[in-house]
Amino acid sequence: MISQRLSFGEFLFTDPIFFEINPLQEYVELGMFGSTRECSFIDIITSIRYWVIHSITIPSLFTASWSFVNTVLAYDVFGSPCPNEYFIGSRQGIPLITGYFDSLAQLDEFSRSF
Repeated sequence: MISQRLSFGEFLFTDPIFFEINPLQEYVELGMFGSTRECSFIDIITSIRYWVIHSITIPSLFTASWSFVNTVLAYDVFGSPCPNEYFIGSRQGIPLITGYFDSLAQLDEFSRSF
């Protein structure tokens, strides 16, 4: 504890090993922003590495999502009907549930029509 020290010479930065180190300068340098080597946003988006990585990932994400929807796999995974299954020949109206008390019966009727 500081209160138990007998003289100022016992502090760490006044030892002969740390003679050239200024304690205030060390405190300022360690507490400054950027001491963990983070980059600013401008440095990131103007770097070549950023554009090399994103010129590959963004088009590949677009291509993967387009093929996921285009191969009808998305409709199977999420259980939604395909666009050509919304209106079938026997039912051309929109399947809305209108009754509050007979909603289960209407839902069964709609599911039988698929």
